[in-house]
Amino acid sequence: MGYTVAVVGATGAVGAQMIKMLEESCLPIEKVRYLASVRSAGKKLRFRDQEVIIEETTEEAFAGVDIALFSAGGSTSAKYAPYAVKAGAVVVDNTSYFRQNPDVPLVVPEVNAHALANHKGIIACPNCSTIQMMVALEPVRRKWGLERIIVSTYQAVSGAGMGAILETKRELREVLNEEVAPRDLKAEILPSGSDKKHYPIAFNALAQIDVFTDNDYTYEEMKMTNETKKIMEDDTIAVSATCVRIPVLSAHSESIYIETKEKASIEELKTAIANFPGAVLEDDVAHQIYPQAVNAVGKRETFVGRIRKDLDAEKGIHMWVVSDNLLKGAAWNSVQIAETLHERGLVHPTADLVFKLM
Repeated sequence: MGYTVAVVGATGAVGAQMIKMLEESCLPIEKVRYLASVRSAGKKLRFRDQEVIIEETTEEAFAGVDIALFSAGGSTSAKYAPYAVKAGAVVVDNTSYFRQNPDVPLVVPEVNAHALANHKGIIACPNCSTIQMMVALEPVRRKWGLERIIVSTYQAVSGAGMGAILETKRELREVLNEEVAPRDLKAEILPSGSDKKHYPIAFNALAQIDVFTDNDYTYEEMKMTNETKKIMEDDTIAVSATCVRIPVLSAHSESIYIETKEKASIEELKTAIANFPGAVLEDDVAHQIYPQAVNAVGKRETFVGRIRKDLDAEKGIHMWVVSDNLLKGAAWNSVQIAETLHERGLVHPTADLVFKLM
């Protein structure tokens, strides 16, 4: 007997990749169910060689579901994830809603799969930009420790959803067709759909992802800071982020500076990263080999290169990290969590959490 797996937000950009990852998964699946908004209910999507009718996401929709993968926005997760757990499902949530809840494990399987043992029905996926940084830095932390992380991200527009992808393509066409200058483009989504102003992304870089907080960092930047500390189970690590949106459709890139507790050689660092699950070393500057977004698209791994010593700080290291934000940054990490739950016999919710959340 296999599992009944529900994909909540099946029609979205991440939902589509979740379906693809499930099709390729080793998870024993007997049945899939696709849940979405009422406007998508009744339409059909495929799973392997069969058509699946999309159902409306409701409080009663989770009967018989063993694993529910959520990627339909924080408000949907907040409303329906507790009902899924109450119905007997384990929820893997790809939104930010539960990430800082102390009762909810925040998991990157290569880094802290042990945290799954304490789940009470809901497991949170970290932010896409955090996930790839964790895969790159965990082998360093384990061997030499980490004192400080300073990261600047160069994030793809797909991280803002399908609407942002379409907006970017439209803007690029308009500029390339010489219909309008980049500064005169009409933007409706980026840098943040919920903010007051919108700016064009075509031939531009926007130093804002999500809205600003009271400390002048954006929520995206604070997510990277807080999630890193929770995943690595170390509040003493100094973390600071600057998150930038660039006109790339898929795959996030990151320039990361770290200071280790113990001194490490570059060759030792490269070996540790190359041997870490989920990480791929691409670092041969003599032949101009380093991670690139176009090469990472469609791949599950996190690519690491440009590893070099800081010129002044004895324990300072710089590196360049790239990963497909829709796969390892979202869909694949979610399915990977489901696979790990199965491998460890942890596909069983605990209803205790439901009553705290409802």
